[in-house]
Amino acid sequence: MNKSFSLSLFLCNRSRQRFQNSSTLLNKRVFFSVFCCHTVKFETVTIKDIARALGLSTSTVSRALRGSYEISPETKKLVLEYAEKINYRPNPIALSLKERKSRSIGVVVSEIANTFFSQAINGIESIAYNRGYHVIISQSHESYEREKVTIQHLASRSVDGLLVSLSNETIDLSHLKQLHDKGLPMVFFDRITDEINTHKVTANNVKGAFDATQHLINKGFTRIAHITNSPNLSITKERLQGYQEALKKNNLPFDEKLVHYTLHGGMIYEEIQDEIQKMFTARQKPDAILTASDRITTSCLTALKAAGKKIPDDISVIGFTNTNIAELFNPPLSAVRQPAFDMGQAATELLISIIESKRPVTEFETRILDTELFTRESSEHFPPTT
Repeated sequence: MNKSFSLSLFLCNRSRQRFQNSSTLLNKRVFFSVFCCHTVKFETVTIKDIARALGLSTSTVSRALRGSYEISPETKKLVLEYAEKINYRPNPIALSLKERKSRSIGVVVSEIANTFFSQAINGIESIAYNRGYHVIISQSHESYEREKVTIQHLASRSVDGLLVSLSNETIDLSHLKQLHDKGLPMVFFDRITDEINTHKVTANNVKGAFDATQHLINKGFTRIAHITNSPNLSITKERLQGYQEALKKNNLPFDEKLVHYTLHGGMIYEEIQDEIQKMFTARQKPDAILTASDRITTSCLTALKAAGKKIPDDISVIGFTNTNIAELFNPPLSAVRQPAFDMGQAATELLISIIESKRPVTEFETRILDTELFTRESSEHFPPTT
């Protein structure tokens, strides 16, 4: 009998005897259950276990499992059938040490609950699974420190490569540069950087913001506010560029006071709430809003409702969002949709191409995938004439 189990049983019986000896409780009809728990260590089946059971050497079993020509068909059949019977699976750690590959990919995003990233992760896993890779997903929650620690942890776990979308706070990329210089394959998607020479996948943010702003201008809006992410992010710069280009094309002045940056990308609701308050206490108020991300868009709608503003009667809204229920919003939300699933797939394919390359990869590409504009009631209101 296992010693730890025997000790647990002894202590359990002793406790029960003490309980039964209590005169107070003996005078009452008390029904109780005593649960005796002991920790059982999960033990995986090894090649040694198979060899011992079949009376074979470990080297013979190992070669049989690998399908070596040195082992007879009869022995292979015997080993494989027994391995299947006892649910034997190769030790991934041992395999990674031998092959110098873990068959795993680390993914770092700001937030899994973000609709865009959940769709991108679906795309990542669809490719990784079919290519024999496991996916380890981590969240930065828009924190540079958390991103840094997470990436260091993934690297220490010997992942074969990284798929990274930078956090709102990230400016210093030394934690990534060091790993890249040491040869760890990595691909950036959505929130990319020019400081590290590797593959990148992003949406056509310039065109997406341009189309959204142009749509608002076509509806007669002239003071269009833009609520966006941290100014250091690539998507912030690109979407701001598209917004500015649409204004310029239509001979509308660019007003910096109409651009509102959020250092946490809408993850802190009060941050968005403060920006909305600033808009409506300003001398010149906006007549429409372009929001730059999923979280910012939803937080903005909540803040506007809390402020008693009706969409589109008081202000019109269009935003970057990948939610599948934009049509169910009240009113239905006009949106710029990114090809998140396709972006995840493309980034994974590019990363695996680096991982499995026989030679060092020196030529890289940046893939830019088109966005889609969906116009609905939230931006279909004409501003009042003065």
